[in-house]
Amino acid sequence: MELKSYQQKVINNLEEYLKYVQVHKNVSTAFNQYWEDKIGPYNPIDNTGMQPYKNNIPKSAHVCIKVPTAGGKTFIAVNALHSIFSAYDISKTKAVIWLVPWSNLLQQTVNALSNPEHPYRQKLNALFNHKVEIYQKEDLLQGSNFNPTVVKEQLNIFVLSFASLRARNKEDRKVYQENGQLESFVPQYANRKHLLDDVDDTALINVIRSLHPVLVVDESHNAESDLSVDMLKNLNPSFILDLTATPKDNSNIVSLVPAIELKKEHMVKLPVIVYNNHDKTEVINNALHLQRKLEILAKKEEADGGKYIRPIVLFQAQPKTKNDNTTFEKLKEQLLGLGISENQIKIKTANIDELKSIPDLQSKDCEVRYIITINALKEGWDCPFAYILASLADKSSAVDVEQILGRVLRQPYVQKHKAFQLNLSYVLTASAKFNDTLQSIVEGLKASGFSGNEHRVSDKMTDEEKETEVVNPVESFLFPEQQKETEEETIDKKRISFDPNASEEEIENNPFNKEMESISKEENNELEQQIKEQEKQPVDENIFQEMGDKVKRYRVKEANKEIIDKIDFPQFFLKVIASDIFGTDQELLNRESLLKDFKLSDEDIKIDFDKISSDLYKVDLTETVKDNYTPDWVKIEESQVKDPIAEYILAKPKDAQISDITHQIMQIIGNMYPIPDQEIKVYVGRILNRMNAEQMRDILVRKWSYTDKIKAHIRKLSDAYAETTFMDLIKSKRITAKENWKLAKEIVPGNVGSSIGNSLYEKEGTMNNFEERVIMEIGTSSNIAFWHRNLERGKGFFINGFKANHYPDFILQTKSGKTILIETKGDHLDGSDSEGKCRLGNEWERQAGNDFSYFMVFDKKEVNGAFTLDKAKELISGM
Repeated sequence: MELKSYQQKVINNLEEYLKYVQVHKNVSTAFNQYWEDKIGPYNPIDNTGMQPYKNNIPKSAHVCIKVPTAGGKTFIAVNALHSIFSAYDISKTKAVIWLVPWSNLLQQTVNALSNPEHPYRQKLNALFNHKVEIYQKEDLLQGSNFNPTVVKEQLNIFVLSFASLRARNKEDRKVYQENGQLESFVPQYANRKHLLDDVDDTALINVIRSLHPVLVVDESHNAESDLSVDMLKNLNPSFILDLTATPKDNSNIVSLVPAIELKKEHMVKLPVIVYNNHDKTEVINNALHLQRKLEILAKKEEADGGKYIRPIVLFQAQPKTKNDNTTFEKLKEQLLGLGISENQIKIKTANIDELKSIPDLQSKDCEVRYIITINALKEGWDCPFAYILASLADKSSAVDVEQILGRVLRQPYVQKHKAFQLNLSYVLTASAKFNDTLQSIVEGLKASGFSGNEHRVSDKMTDEEKETEVVNPVESFLFPEQQKETEEETIDKKRISFDPNASEEEIENNPFNKEMESISKEENNELEQQIKEQEKQPVDENIFQEMGDKVKRYRVKEANKEIIDKIDFPQFFLKVIASDIFGTDQELLNRESLLKDFKLSDEDIKIDFDKISSDLYKVDLTETVKDNYTPDWVKIEESQVKDPIAEYILAKPKDAQISDITHQIMQIIGNMYPIPDQEIKVYVGRILNRMNAEQMRDILVRKWSYTDKIKAHIRKLSDAYAETTFMDLIKSKRITAKENWKLAKEIVPGNVGSSIGNSLYEKEGTMNNFEERVIMEIGTSSNIAFWHRNLERGKGFFINGFKANHYPDFILQTKSGKTILIETKGDHLDGSDSEGKCRLGNEWERQAGNDFSYFMVFDKKEVNGAFTLDKAKELISGM
């Protein structure tokens, strides 16, 4: 199981923030600068920019990831753990407390992380060298395979509920009591300041505090009370990762997923089709017919090789009151009276749980098609087969579906189904206060992390029906004697035409099903078109749209609007076999295509390690929460290092040493996509296999410096291979330049640079001194129509090719209609990376045609294929 593109973007954002921490040595400063560079500084007057870092839990880095319901929060967190621990010193104990708000979610999480067949556990094993242990509270209290030695060697995940740490009852207080099973941890306490006063040293809470754990807080919006905050503080965390669809105002968001990304990846059933019926009888009748229609479509799809789906209706009954006729018990009786099998109907309320005995609702052996609930499914329950939410509230009430709407949004098997009806979800109501009901649906979507606009409406209740049902509450209070007694709405069985044994033709010809098909087809097509438009935009732009007015945008100047509409920037496309990509014979070129046959494990391992300096350790994340922290960048000699882990590794046989050191190096190397981790692992193993005992000891002492050398060599090898492949494909005419990118009407530069005349937009991005000088001397020349500071990080134009996407610094347009890209380089930057970019840029110019030029510009230094500033100025002035 691999990350979806938006999930990878989340991990990239987290790692980007952690790099800012390394640069700024402070989690708060890093957070503020991270967002300032993305969307500009925070301005409290117009509330643009991201609010400054909130120090919610002192002495802990605390960040939040916003992911809508069904967005795969758990899998994101699994991958995030690797990113977080890669930012620590490798010798740190890898202890994680995974906090969940509800007991059913606790068991789901434990099962997923423990089961060796589950994709989450498989990913953990791959990321942490198969050294992973999952603990529940009972395991920890009993010291079950839980001691200082095993904890030091592996990733330790303690899955706990919020309640189990709040010490409200006798069972929960055991966490704070003396525990002889944990006595072995006491001699390991490096700092007694971590221990809680008036709590025994052997108490589990003190053991946890001594490990300075990373916290993963699932559904973190449930952990905002004072009691919950105190609970988090008590754990003495070094890092807190919040996961939620609805962050609170005090959250430090480092990444947020736009809802449209989930629909693109077929994670959710959108749009939600909302149909307001005349009365409860119609709701039940139409829900039953629609379920049969969807099941017929699902069976046809399965017969054609698709996967098994059994669409389920969630009937939201009224709470049980004296006057109500549609309680969960009554409804079950009515469904049974229609000839529906009892095995197909289950009740799930606060007091009755008929789902408990069903191990898997998605099993072919399961018959359940109708689940009757009130709000018992509002949290921690997920079944992708739930398609229809049928609410049976009184007609005079606004239908409150906010709490359980998210239960019907998850898409079965995370894939697009052939029948478009199986890619949508449905809400059936009968509400005279339909506008209030729609607001509840909007709030339900927002509670699931969506914008609230992902629904489509069909209201069949007439104005007369609404007027007769709605009682004015003021008049009712002031003049009760004038009010007519509201007649209790009953279910008219004679009007329910549903027959469980009806033929497929009868179901197809049902008037409601025909109408619903027409409505849903139109709305589905509209959303599909919207997705096509969205796919043209980078993910960052979708994120900025999600953030709305917080993002400071700058418009193109009026005089330039018509000019930019006429400029189409070429990018490289690769000719492919048509059937590979469903009918088109070209796809945008990327490094993955160029490196698909690259076999790193077979490449040379000749790396000069003789010139390695003493290692410079990473900033300790546990220290970066201190306001006045200055890292101690000490050059360490071998004799000064007393790392018990290093001594433990060196005592092993050579093969085991290679395995352990390879894992440590892989942790530091991180993601080098598209080179597979396994290829890198084999390559590193070959390097280590040639080392003698002295070198093996040295690499453990200076692992960051050695890893930097290895990583640089891998880049050099992969760049050379990619460039050779690229030039071969150019020569054979399989790579061509094709118009594919246009300048936007608005930009989000983040930090803005100096105001220099002739710019394309109202404000341009920040520049260094040499860049400002270049644009002052070239961009303001009389033959230049405009200049633009090209944006990076997915915002601007890039040349795709054998180098990772190359974003030139400037885009200029001459009055004669020539488009010029300029990449500036200080004279100290003339290494192989600059040379490669220069060759790529010059090849782009050759392929792009007569109207496009590329210049790499140095100040005075003369570099093959590049230009000095004076020479570039002379050439461009004549264009």
